[in-house]
Amino acid sequence: MQAIDYAALALFILSWTLYSHITNGTIRLFERESLTRVMTEHRRRWILNSLRRDLKMIDTQILAGLQNGTAFFASTSIFALGGCFALLGATEKVDAIFRDLPIAFQGGRTAFELKVGGLTGLFGYAFFKFGWSYRLFNYCTILFGGLPMLEEARRDPAAARAAAERVIRMNAIAAGHFNAGLRAIFLSIGYLGWFVNAYLFLVTTAFVLVILVRRQFFSPARQLLMEDMRDEDVDESTGD
Repeated sequence: MQAIDYAALALFILSWTLYSHITNGTIRLFERESLTRVMTEHRRRWILNSLRRDLKMIDTQILAGLQNGTAFFASTSIFALGGCFALLGATEKVDAIFRDLPIAFQGGRTAFELKVGGLTGLFGYAFFKFGWSYRLFNYCTILFGGLPMLEEARRDPAAARAAAERVIRMNAIAAGHFNAGLRAIFLSIGYLGWFVNAYLFLVTTAFVLVILVRRQFFSPARQLLMEDMRDEDVDESTGD
């Protein structure tokens, strides 16, 4: 392990932390909302819209889809953890392969095991985030089942709104943990560059972050959602 390795690892952790805060809106780097925050508003509109109808089968299907997606990534993280432990068992073979690569720095067995340990930590973090997100989506489903029917919501709109807000907050918290796990999965791709050398680690981390920032702040998906929100704001202001 050389100084450049420690510097690259520190920049990786710093970039991850900074990106998380920028996406969540606690740090304002761009004069625009992230795709994640825009979707939070659409979650709110979805839950509030469900108060206007008694038939909520579509809503329960949406919640089931959110849970299934979270369960898929949790299972994927478990498989990735198993792969990391398999790598630790084949350290000598992998180290021999890297010794034959002219572009790889020779860090030795200890350095390789430390890098695999870091990758294991990434996938372990992702698993706990996905696991907790799955449970919170389950709680969200239970809270959603307690929403009042249309007639009851009309009789007591304040209580209905309060119940809907609880569902919205729980759904947003679950989505936040899911997004945190997904970020760990994405950034693990950049982390793989460290197995070659620290310079490639920096390049792959920057490459992944550029892609993530573009998707959050400059993607066609975000532009589409913002246009939809502006159209709804115009309709409300004109009374149409």
